[in-house]
Amino acid sequence: MPTIVPLDAVPTALHDALLDSAFGPDRTSRTAYRIREGLQRLDALSFAALDDEEFLAGTIELWPVSLTDEDGKQYPLLMVGPVAVAPARQNEGYGRALMAAALGAVDGLATPDAPALPQVLIGDPDYYDKWGFVAAPTAGWDTPGPVERHRLLVRCTNPSVLPTRGMLGPWRS
Repeated sequence: MPTIVPLDAVPTALHDALLDSAFGPDRTSRTAYRIREGLQRLDALSFAALDDEEFLAGTIELWPVSLTDEDGKQYPLLMVGPVAVAPARQNEGYGRALMAAALGAVDGLATPDAPALPQVLIGDPDYYDKWGFVAAPTAGWDTPGPVERHRLLVRCTNPSVLPTRGMLGPWRS
């Protein structure tokens, strides 16, 4: 059973090694990295999963990004990812435990007057649909790099509050 701890409790070198093993050393050239370029992850919403021997098995990070509409108005979003599980530990429940921890933390911040910010990610729709991530609302969104349209997913209580067209990028206050 995974033990979930704050990601900032894990040495950066171990986290980087895990990301490299899960996604390859060229991972930083991917579109998801460009969307969150120059940002700091949200430590309170980012977690690590340790195995029974307290070895790092997986991590999840959340980031403050935005969707900027055609008029320049920003809509805040939380970008989920990378969600990384060590290749030798995949299909053992670490990814599900990390998603439950991160989305549980996001949902726990919501109130009736202030729903959770929409969450966006680039990933496998068949895997992420169990948490309510869908591609339909993102069909008109642009990214600062290539993306397979069906893999750009959003989770939102009411997707109609989001613009149908816009550019994903870092949150700029």
